Amino acid sequence: MRMPPKFLSRSPRPARLRPRAWMRDQRGTSAIEFGIVAAPFFMFTLGLIGVGLYFFTMSSLEYGVEAAARQIRTGEAQKTALNVGQFKNLVCLAAGSYIDCNKLTVLIQSGDHWTDISPQACVNSNNVQAPSTGSASDAISTYTGVASEVVLVTLCYQWDLAQSFPFLKLGSKADGTGSAVVQAATAFRTEPYT
Repeated sequence: MRMPPKFLSRSPRPARLRPRAWMRDQRGTSAIEFGIVAAPFFMFTLGLIGVGLYFFTMSSLEYGVEAAARQIRTGEAQKTALNVGQFKNLVCLAAGSYIDCNKLTVLIQSGDHWTDISPQACVNSNNVQAPSTGSASDAISTYTGVASEVVLVTLCYQWDLAQSFPFLKLGSKADGTGSAVVQAATAFRTEPYT
């Protein structure tokens, strides 16, 4: 008994394709297209993650400096004889546990008028992070002045995660680590506390 032609099995294709058949063959095009698109896609994704982590760190530091500087603005830091080290710890607590206090420096300036203060750079001409104002045991009132004065508080933070994203060029410290120094600051006139 003979089977109808539609049920006959076909023999496999020959190993070699003719040139025209090779041009029409679509097998493997998805892999080639993915190979072309993959590198830019992954670079974009990693760049987006890196920039997101950078802005997360910046917003945490800005919140930390605002929350801790409120103690100076209202006169609480001066009345309780807060020192520079304790103020730095307040900043770290407000900023979050992922901020390493050992990599944070605090710069404080005060004056009678807004023109009496000028922003300080977080890195010097040798590309080295600036040290904190005074020593940790100094009273904060030494640097914040008295009531109704203008105060500028600047945080400088060595962000080591920038080393993980060298293609973003977020930072390059003189020590060759590739760390970035990020800065957050707030300026205000202290309240007329007594």
